[in-house]
Amino acid sequence: MKITLDTKSLSIGFLAAAIGFATISSKSVTDTGGGRFRTEINNNNAVVILDTENGNYIIASDMIDAARGKWIKGEFYNTFKTAKGNKKE
Repeated sequence: MKITLDTKSLSIGFLAAAIGFATISSKSVTDTGGGRFRTEINNNNAVVILDTENGNYIIASDMIDAARGKWIKGEFYNTFKTAKGNKKE
């Protein structure tokens, strides 16, 4: 059985394959890539958890404070506006 391919059929096949690959590999626009909360731990073991939707945060000065439940709450925008932290000394 002899199979012959003409250029029209070959180009339609490549075009269909390219559209299929482009459709499968495209990303969703709604993908924010990270979620609502961001967590950072620095070299001194201070923990900061930031809510990226409303700017609220909680801080523990070290991992021991975090385990004991000694968290300091704050709002990023209010702290930035007043240029004063709410850390209790």
